[in-house]
Amino acid sequence: MKGKAFALMALVTVGIIPAAVAVAPATKRGASSEHRVPLDTAVFAGGCFWGVQAVFQHVKGVVTATSGYAGGSVANPSYEQVSTGRTGNAESVRVIFDPAQVSYATLLKVFFDVAHDATQLNRQGPDVGTQYRSAVFYMNGAQRTQTLQYIAWLQQSGTVKGRIVTEVAPLKSFYTAAPYHQDYATLHPYEPYIRYNDLPKIAQLKDHYPQLWSERLASY
Repeated sequence: MKGKAFALMALVTVGIIPAAVAVAPATKRGASSEHRVPLDTAVFAGGCFWGVQAVFQHVKGVVTATSGYAGGSVANPSYEQVSTGRTGNAESVRVIFDPAQVSYATLLKVFFDVAHDATQLNRQGPDVGTQYRSAVFYMNGAQRTQTLQYIAWLQQSGTVKGRIVTEVAPLKSFYTAAPYHQDYATLHPYEPYIRYNDLPKIAQLKDHYPQLWSERLASY
C-alpha cells in the first residue's frame, strides 16, 4: 500500500478530494489575532484505541489525540460496558489538528495506511467485536465526501487488498475514555500487546512518512 499512497497528494492537488473544512472554534496557540487558524476535529475507529491514539500523536499538526468511544446508543459508557459489544460504541480516537500543518486528507491516509487494516470486519488483529470495527465518524459534509472519495480511490486503485469495510457515519457523540487509557502505548511500551500490535504501526509511520513524523508527542 505504501507505494501508491502518495498518489493521494495528486488527487488533492487536482481537486478530486477537496480540502478539509475547519469546524472547531479553538485557535492555534501563539497566533496573532489577525492570523488565527481554526483547529479542526476528526474521529477515527480502528480497533483498540491505544495504538490508533499513539500513531496520531506522532503526526505533525495534531494538537491532541484522545481515546474514547463513539457510534453507540449508550451515553457515557464505561470501558467494561463497551467491551461487551452491546453498547454499539466503537473504541475511537478524537483528533484535533491544525489544518495549516496537516490536512484531513493526510489524516485519512495515515488512518488507512498505518493505523489499522480497513478490510477486517468487526475486528482488528487479536481483538474481535463490533467495538473494534473500522469507522470514520465525520463532523460535516466535507469530511464525509472526502472520506467516501478516498475509500473509493483505495478500492478502485487496488491499493488495498480485499474489500474495505469501514463504516462512514456522522459523529453524534464522543465520550472520553478513563485516564488510564490515555497515552497507554507510550507508557507501556514493553507490554506484549503493545510491542506486537502497536509499536510496529508507530515505526511504520516514522519510516514511511518521515515528513509527517513528530518526535514530540501530542497531548490528549
